Amino acid sequence: MELDFITQNSIIYVLMAWVVIVIVAKGLKLEKHGFEIKAYSLTYKNKQVNSVLLKLLSRTRRGIRVFADVSVISGFIMMGFAFWFLLNNVANFFVAQTEFSELTVLIPGVTLTSAASITYFLLSIPVVLVIHEGAHGIVAALEKIKIKTGGFAIFIAMFAGFVEPDEEEFNKAKKISKLRVIGAGATSNVIFAFALGVILLTNPFFAMVLPEPLLSTFYELPEGVLILSIIENSGAEQAGLLANDIITSINDKSILSPADFPSLNPGETASVSVLRDGQPLDFSLEVMPAPDDPERGLIGIMRDNSFAYKPILNFIEWNDPNVSMFLLWLWMISFFIGIINMLPLPILDGGKFIHTIIDQRISEKAVNGVMWGIYAFTFALFGLNIALSYVKSGWFTI
Repeated sequence: MELDFITQNSIIYVLMAWVVIVIVAKGLKLEKHGFEIKAYSLTYKNKQVNSVLLKLLSRTRRGIRVFADVSVISGFIMMGFAFWFLLNNVANFFVAQTEFSELTVLIPGVTLTSAASITYFLLSIPVVLVIHEGAHGIVAALEKIKIKTGGFAIFIAMFAGFVEPDEEEFNKAKKISKLRVIGAGATSNVIFAFALGVILLTNPFFAMVLPEPLLSTFYELPEGVLILSIIENSGAEQAGLLANDIITSINDKSILSPADFPSLNPGETASVSVLRDGQPLDFSLEVMPAPDDPERGLIGIMRDNSFAYKPILNFIEWNDPNVSMFLLWLWMISFFIGIINMLPLPILDGGKFIHTIIDQRISEKAVNGVMWGIYAFTFALFGLNIALSYVKSGWFTI
């Protein structure tokens, strides 16, 4: 009950933490050190960012030049991938719902309600923002566009990073220079995610998010999920399931790990396939209500919740699950922030990317019309994915 109270009221704890942060910031008089403190935000700006970037560039100019050129190409690829994913996901909802990927906006205290999820999220975001904004800045330095300030902002529980180029120098820069600067942020996030993903291929937890054929290439797949014991008077007991049976599917959905268990409604009949001493067996059973949540259905077993995926590249020991989960969150946020950032929306890099491409090719009035048309289509597509996720599973939290 205490855990439920904390989960259901997590937004209250987030707001309480924010009040403490504002009071401490005021008490330490952080305004004297470049901070701007408001009731809803905390912003830090540093005017020395440009000199730091120039020093870093002097040692890595050749590599940054290659990275800048790659950023233009990858900008188009990531934008195309983002549109393909969102369009394909909508199609899956209607023709192959088992392949539909549910989307939610990650907001601490609202959609992120567990203490662990909020912690992993808050630790990951600053790392991703430093990489993203640092890439913008160093490519701007390469293109001889001065960065006036750089910093970060916190809006209660949401983070934002920024580098502010000299607007006049940016507007006068060549179109290819602008595209390099704009594409660098998202490209850096995706490259970082790929590098981190290579390391995580040695981690059993990473199997939770890998699609086929990568999953079967880099992991030994388990047969299913082991039943440790049977709950008395449950549908599982009445149907004849036994301890040490291995569940291989539920309602024709393949079960390889505990994360694959589908949502069930109390009172419905579920079909369960198992392996017993190597022999496949099929059962039909009545789903029972969970003792702590009558609206949640259970088949009536105690299962082995360990992850049975075994990495083929097993040369790193992962002894701390907290480290594994943090790195998994860091990978996920870095990859998807990079991809989503290239969607053409007003506040994202993708919008600036498209605007730069079509600017000066047609009249300013036509540019604005085209951009607002693209914004409307993209926003509708993104919103439709979130709406369909709600239709499928309701307002879900992590």
